[in-house]
Amino acid sequence: MLSNNWAVCNFFLGRRRKILTTKREVPASVKDEKLIQKRRDQMIKGAVKLFINKGFHRSTTREIAKAAGFSIGTLYEYIRKKEDVLYLVCDAIYDQVQERLQEVIDTDRGNIESLREAVRAYFKVMDEMQDEVLVMYQEAKSLTKDALPYVLEKELDMVAMFQKVIEGCVRNKELMLNEQEIKLVSHNIFVQGQMWAFRRWILRKLYTLEEYTELQINQLLYGVQGRKE
Repeated sequence: MLSNNWAVCNFFLGRRRKILTTKREVPASVKDEKLIQKRRDQMIKGAVKLFINKGFHRSTTREIAKAAGFSIGTLYEYIRKKEDVLYLVCDAIYDQVQERLQEVIDTDRGNIESLREAVRAYFKVMDEMQDEVLVMYQEAKSLTKDALPYVLEKELDMVAMFQKVIEGCVRNKELMLNEQEIKLVSHNIFVQGQMWAFRRWILRKLYTLEEYTELQINQLLYGVQGRKE
């Protein structure tokens, strides 16, 4: 969900550095954990709508507070700076996507049908969370240097779910792929799902979600030559 070039190069092409990938704590002056979570959930929902319309950099903390339904003073009880809001938004979106995928993707069956089901489930999540995905794609590059590696690592965790499904298919002789091909296909699936969100302005005019999903699955399994009857 990221368009940051140096990040993509470092992580997707294998030139990964030893960097901190632990969750970054965002300080709050309030001590009630339930209230912190409630307020931050409000903040995240409001910020997503605001960032879709104005982008992160053009949005002010006062506008974020208003979108969340509370005052600027209350906002600063739960964050220290505007960048904290972006981090919380990105972290929450990835958590939600990952949780939903873990509920529906079977990584143990190791057959083509389980791969089809995994792709369908993932694309459905992308459709239902397309505003959030678009925010991630557009704004994650603005994360601070200490926050970006952690967020990228969470993305790779989700790619690894598809990789595990594909590895099961290879292990059961349903697909013939080497290690490099497995990794590439996993990333391709991940990006194809994202594309439904960030190319929606044209794709939704051309296809229904079901049509797009099945076309992508057929491309994945049969390539541009198509299925041989």
